[in-house]
Amino acid sequence: MRDREEFRLDEISIFGIIRSILANIWVIILAMAAAWLIITGVSHALWTPVYTSSAVMAVSSRGNGSDAYTSLSLTNQMAGIFSEVFSSNVLKEKIAEELGVSEINAEISASIIEETNLIQLQVTAENPRQAYMVLQAAIENYDSVSDYLFSNAVLRMVQSPNIPFGPSNPLSIDRVRKLAMAGAAAVVCGFIVLFAVLRFTVQTRSGARRNLDGRILETIPFERKHKTLKDFLKARRKSILISAPVVGTAYVEAVGKLAAQLEHHMRKREQKILVVTSISENEGKSSLAANLALSMEERGRKVLLIDSDLKKPALYKIFDHRDEKLIGLMDYLNGRECIESIVKYVTDSKDSLSVIYQQNGVKDSSKFLDSPKMKNLLEKMKEEYDYVILDSAPMAVSSDAEFLFKNADAAVIVVRQDRADVRAINGGADSIREAGIDMIGFVPNAFRDGLGSGARSRYHYYGYGRYSSEGKGE
Repeated sequence: MRDREEFRLDEISIFGIIRSILANIWVIILAMAAAWLIITGVSHALWTPVYTSSAVMAVSSRGNGSDAYTSLSLTNQMAGIFSEVFSSNVLKEKIAEELGVSEINAEISASIIEETNLIQLQVTAENPRQAYMVLQAAIENYDSVSDYLFSNAVLRMVQSPNIPFGPSNPLSIDRVRKLAMAGAAAVVCGFIVLFAVLRFTVQTRSGARRNLDGRILETIPFERKHKTLKDFLKARRKSILISAPVVGTAYVEAVGKLAAQLEHHMRKREQKILVVTSISENEGKSSLAANLALSMEERGRKVLLIDSDLKKPALYKIFDHRDEKLIGLMDYLNGRECIESIVKYVTDSKDSLSVIYQQNGVKDSSKFLDSPKMKNLLEKMKEEYDYVILDSAPMAVSSDAEFLFKNADAAVIVVRQDRADVRAINGGADSIREAGIDMIGFVPNAFRDGLGSGARSRYHYYGYGRYSSEGKGE
């Protein structure tokens, strides 16, 4: 298997990066939430709320006469000295004595209101009650200290002390939290982009040509399944086929070109049985196998399409052929039905595409695919049809494809953009070659980055879901 020898910019898909970010948007949200919680938690742990009680007093001279204290400048000087008195240690000792404590655990301050003879007194403490009581005691005891300095000056209460109802240092961390959330989102996005860029998958056609060990066939563009909001809301699982009028022209043309390439290759080598497989699930191989069969049928070839993916059969969903009494491949392999009864038609007309469906998952699927009855079925179908297309299970999740190779002539590997690891894809191609059949090439599938024909078109494929649940067993 080939390792990445060097990194090149033409192997990067912008769509792949965007898809990775959208697919991991929940990780980004979790990182932002974690940043919000961390900042909030640390801030609350470090924050100590304090409460401030305040009062306003006016400085005036004793008596009613007019003297020097009545001038604004001298009054301000007087108020300044009183500010020093209120913040002095002597007054704090008086307050502590009155409150019956050894020391005052509070901050007392006094400031002058400009252009006035007013002093604003403030006491900041750890709780509202302590702040109020210290301020009240300061007002009641200031004269025992200030009388030593100014016997002819007095303070008159303008605004009585208030009881604080909330902390005077509220926790304001909204801006910090927003910055932390933005930073966390940026870091996570950076890692997602880095992993998307370094992921060794097929992201562009240039990367496919350079890294895949084999021929690169026609690139199939992405075609949106939900054409209307109604389809999206109903989450319809019916796949888009080239026979549907709503499918994009670019997709139809790409499938037609691929069908022509395969037919030319197989006819030249007298091959009839083609296995369509992939490495991982959800790469669109079932939809592509169905559309290849339809395209060959439209070209006048007699084609049989067999759902050989016994783990997660999908063709009955793709062609909307749901029936509880549907007779499928396992009915023949179990000996319950003959070959003629399991061959169905896409439409009511026998001139339409022939399909052998399978509706329920099978646990021990390998032993049925490696059975003489499966070999007999394929040998007989080779005689009746121009081409037999086998929709196989993904190679990375099941060994079923290896048993199909024993009775097949050729195989192609569907490689969805930015899905399976290149080393696993090349390993799968080596397994096909070791089985002794023709590894025709790789089909780049569901490309959206402007590479290949009609890459502006978009396509939504029927997916497997999780292979761990095998459905109903036979």
